[in-house]
Amino acid sequence: MQIPIFTVDAFTNRPFSGNPAAVCLLENELDEDLHQKIATEMNLSETAFIRKLKPGDDFTKSSCFGLRWFTPANEVPLCGHATLASAAVLFHVQKNTNSVLTFVTLSGELKARRVKDHIVLDLPLYTAYPQELKEVEELIKAAVGDMIVQDLRYSPDTKKLLVRLSDTYQRSVLEELKVSAQCFLSAEKTGKVKGLILTVKGNSSGKGHDFYSRYFAPWYGVLEDPVTGSAHAVLSSYWSEQLGKKEMLAFQCSRRGGELKISVRDDGRVDIAGQTAVVLKGNLTL
Repeated sequence: MQIPIFTVDAFTNRPFSGNPAAVCLLENELDEDLHQKIATEMNLSETAFIRKLKPGDDFTKSSCFGLRWFTPANEVPLCGHATLASAAVLFHVQKNTNSVLTFVTLSGELKARRVKDHIVLDLPLYTAYPQELKEVEELIKAAVGDMIVQDLRYSPDTKKLLVRLSDTYQRSVLEELKVSAQCFLSAEKTGKVKGLILTVKGNSSGKGHDFYSRYFAPWYGVLEDPVTGSAHAVLSSYWSEQLGKKEMLAFQCSRRGGELKISVRDDGRVDIAGQTAVVLKGNLTL
């Protein structure tokens, strides 16, 4: 059996930056265990599987597909960058004729649409609530040492902990921070945290980025994720409230780095736009 597979760098227009995802196009049903085996083999933070929902569906003409995401360790309920990558494969490689694609996922229906040289994802918006430091103190210490924490929030829907560092810190401090994410596994005692977001306020003059972040998910086998759509579904809600803005520009300052255009909507969802670069096309032989 041959399965078309692509590697796409998401939230960038340059190869070898942004966040790479593998994307598989499934003509037929795949044995359940093969999803995880392929994702482990690809060893990227996410491998996406696009499947036809009806026998007559076509990757170039249909507008609705099933979509699942797997890390090298397990399946996840939401992955923004691999959704962006999947839409890029359909739009740019398969030359899908629709302007809007709908993906049926574990997080409900997600839509992706073309807007000039960007692809816009329609994602859920997740609220993060104040979190007591005492509960997660050891995890915070493992992540940022003695740095000043300005705010601490937890998103129960996504199991992500948001740590806002003091506004006295610049982007460079976040970029240069040495993080040993493997230590998080033993430092996290509550059992409720599955992802850690570090964030700092950006340039408030109206130009440049509104906020910066880094994201770590060793609980899913991902020590640091280069650019994370699902983390921005939490960050967008938080920073929109903090800055009093609905339109924001964000930068995830991992080693590869990536930029996200954010538009918080009034219906409890968020539009996150990014660019992509398709860097590999091939076939899996099973």
